[in-house]
Amino acid sequence: MSITRRSARRSVRILGVASASAAVVLGLSSSALACNIRDFKAEAKCDGDKGVIVVTDTDASGTSAIVSVFLKGTGGVENKVGQQEVKGSAEGTAVSIQEDWKPNATYRVHVKAGHIVDEDVQPDLVTASTACKTDSPTPTPPASSTPKPSPSKSAPAQSATPTPSASESSSAPAGTVPSNAPSPAAGDSNLAETGASSNTGLIAGIAGALVVVGGGAVFFGMRRRGARDNG
Repeated sequence: MSITRRSARRSVRILGVASASAAVVLGLSSSALACNIRDFKAEAKCDGDKGVIVVTDTDASGTSAIVSVFLKGTGGVENKVGQQEVKGSAEGTAVSIQEDWKPNATYRVHVKAGHIVDEDVQPDLVTASTACKTDSPTPTPPASSTPKPSPSKSAPAQSATPTPSASESSSAPAGTVPSNAPSPAAGDSNLAETGASSNTGLIAGIAGALVVVGGGAVFFGMRRRGARDNG
């Protein structure tokens, strides 16, 4: 009888230890799967030239959480810029809140997941030193250069009186108008003013000789006649 009681007590003790161990294991497992603030990460990113605040939830339990983002200003003044609901996953679930953030700005990210989490992501989010959209300087239009008029090519001045060619100046004397009449022969150049031909001198010589001969003949004839009369 005593042996049976001892065996029963030992069995109860073994069951108690096993139950306690199972409870610890279950507690650890549930703690590992429960939503935790360390499951959330916030980043400032760029979507093209637009700024966004991206919050990623790696809570494997898939607990629904509300993520709120606040811009921290000077003097402790905060401005709520957006809010999103997220259900985490082991791979990570990300939500984006549009925000044209400025360089070196500080944001507070708060997570509210039922009665499990009601905390801020630590540390606060500080944006990069370079904005998504850089203001490029406005290009200065080139100075308008008025084209200068090119100097017009003036026509060469023409003399009022055309200069006679070498052939014309040599063939016609100055002050005379060249004519189409044939020029006189070289031998007739001495008689150009009188209009006589070149044989006039020869004819005049012959005529003079005939006059002398005729006068001689008359002289001899008269002399012969006087001799006859005297005889």
